[in-house]
Amino acid sequence: MALEILPLGDSGLILRVGDSLGEVLRLARKLEAARLPGVLEVAPAFASVGLFLESPAALAPCRAAIPAALRARRRSGRASREPRAIEVPVCYDPELALDLGHVAQHCKLAPNEIVKRHAGARYEVRCVGFTPGFPYLGGLPPALATPRRATPRTAVPAGSVAIGGRQTGIYPLLSPGGWNIIGRTPLRLFDANREPAALFAAGDRVRFVAITREEFERWEK
Repeated sequence: MALEILPLGDSGLILRVGDSLGEVLRLARKLEAARLPGVLEVAPAFASVGLFLESPAALAPCRAAIPAALRARRRSGRASREPRAIEVPVCYDPELALDLGHVAQHCKLAPNEIVKRHAGARYEVRCVGFTPGFPYLGGLPPALATPRRATPRTAVPAGSVAIGGRQTGIYPLLSPGGWNIIGRTPLRLFDANREPAALFAAGDRVRFVAITREEFERWEK
């Protein structure tokens, strides 16, 4: 596995690997188990793993310890969260699916066919970021790939399920965003009072389940 270690600000390191979710997760779990000096958080991303440190003084000893940590066999240490299978209810009602018509037009498919293919696919969480708890999901059917909006919205409702390029994702909080909204889930993706606060973690497997507007409204209550 080719590995590149680069500084990430004055209190962090980024380890770049190939664009493989399996490689990223294996690297992250080894680093978690190693309990490297001064590490506050190990954060997997698309093709890299970030190490966030408690101070600049921890940078050199942490970097020096990485090669031995990656050579070691995985041992019990800090508990890592194992991937799970998560079903996400989604209401694709037009009032909530603000860009479903645009996506259908771009893909040259009927809106119902967009919904069928989106809900029929199986996804993996590649990484979590952008806003707290936002899952970037790989596995979108290529026929549904749609460029991001030319003009982002200033406020995307929490729970919005959207397509951006070759990915799909879910907005956990009210926030700006430029992805195409095709539905909304009543699930709460991020709750600071919950442990863990984010519903998703890298490696989780996701399946969308279409629900009616009535089911959505009942769930909200």
